[in-house]
Amino acid sequence: MSSDVFRSLSTLPAFLAYFGLAILMAGVFIFVYLRVTPHDEIRLIRENNEAAAISFVGGLLGFIIPVATAIAQSVSWFDCLVWSVVALVVQTLTFFAVHWFLPRISEEITNNERAPAIFLAGLSIGVGILNAASMTY
Repeated sequence: MSSDVFRSLSTLPAFLAYFGLAILMAGVFIFVYLRVTPHDEIRLIRENNEAAAISFVGGLLGFIIPVATAIAQSVSWFDCLVWSVVALVVQTLTFFAVHWFLPRISEEITNNERAPAIFLAGLSIGVGILNAASMTY
């Protein structure tokens, strides 16, 4: 029994490396996303703005889903890093595309209008799922 536990834990360093990379990349995504969006999500969320929380979590999940796939599919830590950066770029471009389609979306989110936030969140998650599926080769 104890040898099974030790055998299972033999992959703990790899788990820690990939999990650490995922947390680091989530932090990088949050940093970039907060700089890209014209509205201040953190301030708005602290002010109980539901639209800001909805849109931000949608973008974050849209990033995390492909990162999880990158972890599962990658052949190395570096490979996972590369595909995580691809996921970050895709999610950033998704925001710009929605902002182009709905140019007042930042103002609407600031005003706590939930419909545009739900649209952005849903599209971000949908693009994230497609991004993740495209990483399964």
